[in-house]
Amino acid sequence: MRMIEGIDGLKAVVGEHLGYSDYVEITQEQVNTFAEATGDHQWIHVDVEKANAGPFGGPIAHGYLTLSLGPMLAPQIFGVTGISMGVNYGAGKVRFPSPVPVGSKLRMGATLKNVEDVAGGAQITMEFVYEVEGAAKPSCVAEVIYRYYA
Repeated sequence: MRMIEGIDGLKAVVGEHLGYSDYVEITQEQVNTFAEATGDHQWIHVDVEKANAGPFGGPIAHGYLTLSLGPMLAPQIFGVTGISMGVNYGAGKVRFPSPVPVGSKLRMGATLKNVEDVAGGAQITMEFVYEVEGAAKPSCVAEVIYRYYA
């Protein structure tokens, strides 16, 4: 994990790829739990038998499940010291170029794209790229915005 010292430290690494998380396995149990939490029970996610005969050859994770793994994977890549708190502020462009099959291994890479001063701290824009091990294209590319306060 890369430790970044405060807002000045963030400004010093704009444009840098900060690294990758470890791979995590995506399980059917995770997918089912996400479906319960969100009410999204589309068969490509939760009906294993039908999904096995479907377009992806098996069940796939919800796109938003993939995106939601950011708060778990980001601390494996970077941390910011010298701040009082950080909050999720939102997201810009998010896209899902390829599926995340259940049973696959997924990791995330992070690039710091921008740092802007805001009252009491800074707003940062990260690019999170989620990759399935061995896949030709990323599964999710997301512009994620955080605010860090001094």
